[in-house]
Parts: sequence; structure tokens; C-alpha cells
Amino acid sequence: MRIILIGQAAFAEKVLDGLRANSHTTAAVYCPADSGAKPDPVKARALALNVPVRQHVSLKRAEVREEFQALKADLAVLAYVTQIVPESVFAVPRLGSICFHPSLLPKYRGGSALNWQIIKGETETGVSVFRVDPGIDTGPILLQKRATIGPDDTAGSLYYDTLFPLGVDAVLESVELIAAGKAPRAPQDESQASYDPLCRDAHALIDWSRPIGEVYNLVRGCDPQPGAYTAFKGEKLRLYDARTLADGGRFRPGIVAEVGSEGILIGGHGGALRAARVRFGAQKVDAAAFAAAHGVTAGTRLGAP
Repeated sequence: MRIILIGQAAFAEKVLDGLRANSHTTAAVYCPADSGAKPDPVKARALALNVPVRQHVSLKRAEVREEFQALKADLAVLAYVTQIVPESVFAVPRLGSICFHPSLLPKYRGGSALNWQIIKGETETGVSVFRVDPGIDTGPILLQKRATIGPDDTAGSLYYDTLFPLGVDAVLESVELIAAGKAPRAPQDESQASYDPLCRDAHALIDWSRPIGEVYNLVRGCDPQPGAYTAFKGEKLRLYDARTLADGGRFRPGIVAEVGSEGILIGGHGGALRAARVRFGAQKVDAAAFAAAHGVTAGTRLGAP
């Protein structure tokens, strides 16, 4: 088939390689405009393969639809897309467009599905490939694959270790089903649907009065972005690479219990959380080194006074 690939980063790069390995023609790659000195991985790979690359600040422009029409593609594949793809574009290919999403739709629609699944304590997840329609992650399901969320998974580890490879496989399998004329088109069950906003600082503030399990889920779900935080000297101290310790009667919520080579141990309800790395400003640093530099010791209070 003749395919337009819309996406970015290593995920779209791997999909591009897979499409090529499966003898499909990539008519063009659409990725966001360059934001730094290094090109996006999918752009670099496409150029190395002599695949045309298109970069637009917005895909809503009339010239994008005209480009799509001129490409005469059979299918568009959305692989890790952050730009809005309007109906005037996604409906152009002969067989429409399909999109990857890192949850078992219809649950956890939205751009921060990974974060919210962990924050809300889910233990099962998966990937979905669906046919794009005008809604947000609402189109008919073509393929789903299930996976487990480990008790210490972060949003980063869940994506890179589990859902990234699973998702690439699901996208490529979906393309083959479409090429063979065997692709399902299962409507999503709206009674089971959920949608969450982008996970930002408004959601990432740690409330030490909550059970330690909930605090740990928040820290894991916000690692690496946006980074769950607590107050220290009136500024945001973000916590990463955390683990929990269960001992309900030993710790005081929001109070540093100890500082050691493994990090900063902070009390909570029903246990404590140890952060191995922190960010207090621009860079992540070793938590023990941060504590030594900023006078954090056992008894230091974090969070609101």
C-alpha cells in the first residue's frame, strides 16, 4: 500500500522501518517543525531513505489537504502524534487513517493516558489502534493488545519498556490487516469511556495527607513529566526514581525520615517514599547530593507548613 506516515520521535521511526520491511511505500512523512539542532528521529530516518518530509506548524492549513490529495495515498498512519490532524486531512486517503493510542480504549482517552493510568492505580493497560474520526480517540477499534503495569513502573518505563514495542507491533499488524481486507471496525463502548486532561503541574502537587500508595502512584505517574512535586523553601522540589517503604507507625507525613546514599526518605500515611533523584530548578540530580547541598536532614518538613 501507499502510506502517509504522521508522527514523531523513535516510535514513528520504528513504524517507518516496519512499513518499509513489509514492502509498503511511504509516500511522505509528516512531523512537527524542528525545535532544536538535532532533527526528529523520524525525519532523519525518512531523509536517509529518500522519503519526502513535510513539516507544518499546523496541519489545518489548506495546503496540507492539497498535499495529501496529490500524494494519492491508500492510508495514513498516525504514530505518536501531538499535532491536531483535522478531518479535512485524515479523510483524504482512500482507506482513511488509523491511529495508535497507549491505553485500552475507550478508557483513558486524551494526551496523557500513560500518566493517568498509573496515577489512578491501574495494574492492566495496553495499546489500541483505531480508525480516526472527528472525536478525540473515539473511532472504531481495529486492534488491541494487553499488558501489565508493574508495581514500580513509571510513565517512562511503562512506555519505553512495554508499550513502545507493543505499539509498534500493533500498528504494523493493523496495516497488514487493512492491506488484506480483514481489518475489524468495532465501535467503542461509550458507557465505558473516560477522558482525562493533559497531566500538568496542576495535577502533580503531592498531598502528604493522602495514603502513601496514592502518593507513590502520583510520583510514578508523573515521572519523567511533569514531575510530581512538594514544596521546599517556597519552591517546587520534584521527585523521581522513587520506591515505597511500608511501616505505618514509624513515619510522619511530609517529614524527612532519613537521608542516605539511596536518597531522601519522606514520611507518609501508612509508610514512606524514598526518592533517589530530585529536581530543584533546571536539572535532575542525585537526591543525597541535593540534600547535602541544601541542608535537608532528618526532621526537615516538605510541603505546606
